[in-house]
Amino acid sequence: MTDLDSEAQSPSPPQPNPPGLPGTSAPWTPAPSALFPPTVPVLTEMSRTDSGRAWLAGLPALVEKVRARWQLRLGAPFHGGSCSWVAPAERADGSRAVLKLTWPHPEARTEGTALSLWNGDSAVRVHEQDAEHFALLLERVEPGDELGRADHLPAEDRLLSAAEVLRRLWSADAAKAAALGIDALADTTAGWARVAERQAARQWPAELDAGLYRLAERLFRALPPTADRTVVLHGDFNPGNLLSARRAPWLAIDAKPMTGDAAFDPWPLLEQIDDPFAHPDPHRVLRHRTALLADAVGEDVDRIRAWAVARHVEYALWSVDEDADLHHSITLMRQARVLADVAAL
Repeated sequence: MTDLDSEAQSPSPPQPNPPGLPGTSAPWTPAPSALFPPTVPVLTEMSRTDSGRAWLAGLPALVEKVRARWQLRLGAPFHGGSCSWVAPAERADGSRAVLKLTWPHPEARTEGTALSLWNGDSAVRVHEQDAEHFALLLERVEPGDELGRADHLPAEDRLLSAAEVLRRLWSADAAKAAALGIDALADTTAGWARVAERQAARQWPAELDAGLYRLAERLFRALPPTADRTVVLHGDFNPGNLLSARRAPWLAIDAKPMTGDAAFDPWPLLEQIDDPFAHPDPHRVLRHRTALLADAVGEDVDRIRAWAVARHVEYALWSVDEDADLHHSITLMRQARVLADVAAL
């Protein structure tokens, strides 16, 4: 699963204050050109494909449609995210919100469903949603600083803070989530296993450890059905998707939800809280941090480590076809070998 997007609330380059609102960051409804500045990454990223260009062509009309329906005043969009247009909004009652319009793709299909199921418990609240148009009106998280940028906190403290969020997200009713249409992890990993099988059958340079594709294929098939419990997964639980809030220490955003093995969720957090592979002894760091997090969330450390291997190899399933010199993919597979050693696989 690629890290497609985040609605982390990083502002666009400064815009002039609108008339009547000098010196304020309160939402307003700017001219159309201010709503779609060329510096917003989504405009560049989505222009790379036919489906993205088609979505972008209809985006201004869609923004106006939901703005009018939900009676919003809008500010210039946040500068961040590669497949969503996200902007500050003010509702008719004066409350602050965030409008998020996402390029339609499977990972985003049930984001609003999961957020509504969590109902504000360690995740951002949903005020309105239009599933047909992949439109969400969300709680504005303030101050909204990302956990990944909380450099004043040691990495272990950030891990433990995130662990509490995970525990609460996992307490939601997984059976209800499945009934509401949230996909099963096993269905997703079955597709990944087929891709891993194809990649394993190809001829690779000696520097790329193709045996890890075969290992990942086995893990994708074996791990989901052997889980002790089924939970509602966030799906992309990385430190950029945890924002500081006034009503809770940290709130999760940008879910790509599934139902399945809880041990699936931690790897992006463990990988990105800081770069474990940049440490002099990454094996030691990874053993310590996986054990620390496993204890904090009450999950089996061996399963967390096995999922770490599988998910890291999954990154390379797609990147290997995009990198002409294979350099990035070889790096990913070397890191996956470290993880496999830690997992004793």
